[in-house]
Amino acid sequence: MSAEAGACENAVLVLTPVGRDAALAARALEQGGIAVVVCADGEALASHVAAGAGAALVAEDALTPDVVARLVDVLAAQAPWSDFPFLIFTERAATARENQRALEAFAGLGNVTALERPLHMLTMISAVRAALRARARQYAARDALEERDREVRQRDQFLAMLGHELRNPLGALRNAAQMLQRDEDTVRRLERPVAVIDRQIHHLTRLVDDLLDVARVTTGKIALQRTPTDLGAVCFGLVEESRRASRERGLELFFEASGGPIFVLGDRVRLEQIVNNLLTNALKYTPTGGRVTVTVETSPDDGEAVLRVADTGMGIHAEALRSIFEPFTQSERTLDRAQGGMGLGLSVVRTLVRLHGGAVSAASPGLGRGTTFTVRLPLAEALLPDAEDVTPPTERQVPPRRILIVEDGADNRETLQELLESLGHEVHVAVDGVEGVARALALRPDIALVDIGLPLIDGFEVCRRVRAAVGSAMFLVALTGYGQPEDRARASAAGFDAHLTKPMDLDALERMLVTLTANGRPPRAGQPPVARPPVMETRSARKPEMY
Repeated sequence: MSAEAGACENAVLVLTPVGRDAALAARALEQGGIAVVVCADGEALASHVAAGAGAALVAEDALTPDVVARLVDVLAAQAPWSDFPFLIFTERAATARENQRALEAFAGLGNVTALERPLHMLTMISAVRAALRARARQYAARDALEERDREVRQRDQFLAMLGHELRNPLGALRNAAQMLQRDEDTVRRLERPVAVIDRQIHHLTRLVDDLLDVARVTTGKIALQRTPTDLGAVCFGLVEESRRASRERGLELFFEASGGPIFVLGDRVRLEQIVNNLLTNALKYTPTGGRVTVTVETSPDDGEAVLRVADTGMGIHAEALRSIFEPFTQSERTLDRAQGGMGLGLSVVRTLVRLHGGAVSAASPGLGRGTTFTVRLPLAEALLPDAEDVTPPTERQVPPRRILIVEDGADNRETLQELLESLGHEVHVAVDGVEGVARALALRPDIALVDIGLPLIDGFEVCRRVRAAVGSAMFLVALTGYGQPEDRARASAAGFDAHLTKPMDLDALERMLVTLTANGRPPRAGQPPVARPPVMETRSARKPEMY
């Protein structure tokens, strides 16, 4: 809000162009303790309305068609909370028809109160005070909205920083776990502890991702990449991935689907997130010996694909069903059944389903009698698969590459270096941004993994300086704990070819190295630079848990 707007916010604008009406009205209002701004003409009135005021007291003869049209344009731009009040001096009408014509002439102004002359000063002041009280309530609503928006921004900033701070130690843990998993002797001797470490790292990563997803979905920052997707295939793949977990818990897991593909127009990654949230939730809250069934079918009459995830687990009581999709909500459970989590997953599911134009519901006969979640999504026309979609890719070996790691965190840097060296790569490191630029220009690595939050100069500046020196002749990857869409956009704008979010998935990096091999080495100096594609998000589709 500008200083001028703040000063005029509670003032009454007065425009009465005939005789001394404006001066008399202003003096009467000021004597009643009301701030007044006298407007010279209709344009001045419109400017003050646009800047912000409490109300306007206007003579009918000042509201020519041009002035009314100008005011209507100004009011069309007012915020949703605003309903600017006009009090209009009118002459006493001889007939009802004249009254009707007057009302129609000012209808575009919206919030209009007509004051017929002759008018007692006390009546005028009372009407103005009533308009100002209503306007004050509008300002209170505006302030509440602004405060809420400020809190949302602060929350999102906090969650982004929290995600970054948590992902750095998770990155070091993931690197160490992947080193252990690739050592056959270690796996033989310590298979169970290594599996526990890996599973809990995935669990903590999902907790961080769910926190950030809540921030994104509540502010509408998730953009879907929609393509015709076989919902049955998505469900089948996730059910197969969950069979081991179901066996370990002593559960029966079934998948049922109607004949043929069931296509929906959706974002495959987000559809997987929806299904996996519901499936993991069912497995988590079903006791040993129970059963979980995933069903996919079509409802031709409604033109919908219907997904059901049903379990024979602990169930949900009727009161909890009404709020089960709200953030941070969990059904009550005893301490011995506590499963952790924050009550975020179902809220994310509901938002993602709505973004796809669908609906999700939950039903349960009661505690101890199981739960069924039902997702309905609009059907889409099927597309013939591309040849590359139906032909399994040929396994390719990644030749040794020269890799530079620019990372100030010792644990992340050293574990990643050791991991990559164990795979046969030549690895060099730098501990700050300035050293990173120097080593990149001296070594000319095939690929550089650059942290963003570096000392001296940040990763964005490292990328800009390297790009300025070598053009596209180096593949630069942002390796960072900041994983929001705007972070990937900043990485792309700085010149990065790809973006990896900590904790890094080694498979994603290896796929990237295969891509480099398939496309050949970057052009040598002196060759024309190749236009870089938009920054790639190479993080694999994650499988959030339900909390």
